[in-house]
Amino acid sequence: MKPFLIFIFQILCLFSVKAHPIPDLPVMGDFNKDGKSSLTLSIDTRCFTDDPEEIPFLSESEFDAYSDEEKENLLIKARLFVKNSLLVKFNDGEWFLPEFKYDFEKRQVDEQSEDSTLVFIRGFHPVDDEFSIENYQIKAREEASYDLVFINSIDGKTQKRINVLWPGEESFILDLSSFQADQDNQESNHSSIDLASSKTIAEEEERSNEEGGASTFLSFLRQGFVHVVPLGLDHILFVLGIYMLSRKFRPLLLQISIFTVAHTLTLGLATLDLVSASSHWVEPIIAASIAVVAIENIFFPEYRQIRLLVVFLFGLVHGLGFAGALSAFNLDPTSLVIGLLGFNIGVEFGQLAVIALVFGATFWVSDAKIYRKWVVVPGSSLIALIGIYWTIERVFS
Repeated sequence: MKPFLIFIFQILCLFSVKAHPIPDLPVMGDFNKDGKSSLTLSIDTRCFTDDPEEIPFLSESEFDAYSDEEKENLLIKARLFVKNSLLVKFNDGEWFLPEFKYDFEKRQVDEQSEDSTLVFIRGFHPVDDEFSIENYQIKAREEASYDLVFINSIDGKTQKRINVLWPGEESFILDLSSFQADQDNQESNHSSIDLASSKTIAEEEERSNEEGGASTFLSFLRQGFVHVVPLGLDHILFVLGIYMLSRKFRPLLLQISIFTVAHTLTLGLATLDLVSASSHWVEPIIAASIAVVAIENIFFPEYRQIRLLVVFLFGLVHGLGFAGALSAFNLDPTSLVIGLLGFNIGVEFGQLAVIALVFGATFWVSDAKIYRKWVVVPGSSLIALIGIYWTIERVFS
């Protein structure tokens, strides 16, 4: 019995995970006709750890307790992190890393938490006023540890097109030629632009917006998928718990549909800052939901209508757990809606991929009694143990 308990404990440790979102590196370009253009980075200090999901965000109270040496070490780590992550190109020049100036910034993120103010590292690089920028793009280095997010603003207007880059990928080329031409006209005291030129600029903006919507949609669709497979282990286990109750089409379709509606609702509301919830209770409830659904599979083998209510309520909480994937970015309303749509569809593809894999691994067990004895009960038992372990861990962490 003792070796079995040790084995179970090792499995639980192996699957130990937090619900803190995986950090990305936002790279924000801000281009203005007054010449005050800049590039800004926002760095989550969890990026410097081996497993960022295992630790909480850096709170203001924890940061204030750091010595000057510890704070300087964080800035040194930030410089190295960016050096291994980012390259920039202006016009047809060479890829290079700008000289960023690093300091700390405090951000209010959760009014319901005792440590509602978090601390990030801000990297700032002013773009030379005399430098004529026709286009601009970034590249995620092969050795980058996390995704880069390419976000831009022109004269205070956030651009609709956004890229999420994996290591080794290049962003789209941000065309600033019309912006630069307009700036040159202003400097030459041209008070107006002729009708043909205005029409050309309008057509170019319309084309750019269409391309931007598609690019943003695909970027966040991919992000939604990887937030389930392989990063969303707690989400995967909840979906497995839903699947194991019954392989019949109607119960499975109803449960997945109601779960999708629930987490889509709260993900959207949380991203739009219409609802907020502290991770101190969201994380344990997500873990508990895994255990509850799995235990129900063991003791209530038949599908019941109340199951839909259980799945819906827990789906609402799972949506809050996903909210960090989009709320960290200052997106314009159109890009936010497109990003939400892409992210949600990506999540659904991830869920379907999980179900397809499990079905492929178990479809050959056609006898219902054998399937329940050798798949449902042991599988649900293991999922329940992991859910209980996570619940206790998150309550007391």
